[in-house]
Amino acid sequence: MRVLIVGGGAAGLCCAIRLRQLDPALQVTVLERLEQPGKKLLATGNGRCNLTNMQAPHSREVLDFFASLGLMTRQEDLGRVYPYSLRAATVQNLLLDACRTLGVRLVTGCRVEKIIPGFTVQTDKGAFTGDKVVVACGGQAQPALGSDGSGYALLQDLGHSCTPLYPALVQLTSSSKYPRKLKGQRTRAVVAVTLDGETVAESQGEVLFTDYGLSGIAVMDVSWAVGQNFARPRPQKCCAVLDLVPEWSENQLLSYLRQFGSLRGILSAEVTEILEKQAAGDPARLVQIAKHWQLIVTGTKGYAFAQITGGGVPRTELEGFASRRVPGLYIVGEVLDEQQPCGGYNLNFAFYSGLAAAGQIVEKRNDTSK
Repeated sequence: MRVLIVGGGAAGLCCAIRLRQLDPALQVTVLERLEQPGKKLLATGNGRCNLTNMQAPHSREVLDFFASLGLMTRQEDLGRVYPYSLRAATVQNLLLDACRTLGVRLVTGCRVEKIIPGFTVQTDKGAFTGDKVVVACGGQAQPALGSDGSGYALLQDLGHSCTPLYPALVQLTSSSKYPRKLKGQRTRAVVAVTLDGETVAESQGEVLFTDYGLSGIAVMDVSWAVGQNFARPRPQKCCAVLDLVPEWSENQLLSYLRQFGSLRGILSAEVTEILEKQAAGDPARLVQIAKHWQLIVTGTKGYAFAQITGGGVPRTELEGFASRRVPGLYIVGEVLDEQQPCGGYNLNFAFYSGLAAAGQIVEKRNDTSK
């Protein structure tokens, strides 16, 4: 049986390796648009490759897979797991080494133009035929690293739908002057996104003030709501509301302020100065601002800076990772409408979906051969 995998990223490489691990008789070919498969892995985890999170579904399967390739890992705060070397290149090299060792054919610099059921995959390097096709070509976040969004059109041509797309896990832009004044400062806060005054997303963690707006893990985790909003024809008024002292109630913070006369013992001098000017000498107002600091959000930094693409092919159109609409077609990774928080969850899903699809393909073959 011949399996064609469209896309040589995290999901596609894992799928190819697992197929050959489960059944060495399978002919597996990966068609990758770039000259270097797995290039996007090098940018994950700030170059360290946060490959999974111990709290993520199926993290054990992902870790067991990498252990089978000889990867040693280390766990850090909040369940994040990295290669022991703390270098993303270690993960990429192991995946490519495994492909070569197991006999996976890698065709690079190959742009897929059309998938014809049956299957014939037309590319700018000629036509490839196979019995099964796995679409693993990613979304359209960080196009410089290979994700150009072409997979959505390929799948729509085959009868699949696609939910609205938007950049996710991405920095936010703001027209407020305060982030620029605080450029480079970090704080821990609860960040809420409001649309026309209604809270639609909330997260707690680090916030980084920048010259364009806001960054940091807490901001990235709520950015999906901003991306969705500004992908609409008529976006609603959007704000980021920061609780700068989430551990305390307003009454506790007011008691502290009355005792010490300032919030400089809690917040940085620069933040305190800005809040005090906004409060104009009113202690109750100062506390209210510190707990509900509202910054106007004008959008996101876009796909070029986004870690993932929000939206995609609905999971309801799949049985596991097998298409309900095209027999023999499998869809994995970021091209699916499946978004997770920061911290290794999304990369874990990409790896797992590739492994699971491989398992389904082999299981289906075994069932039909009985």
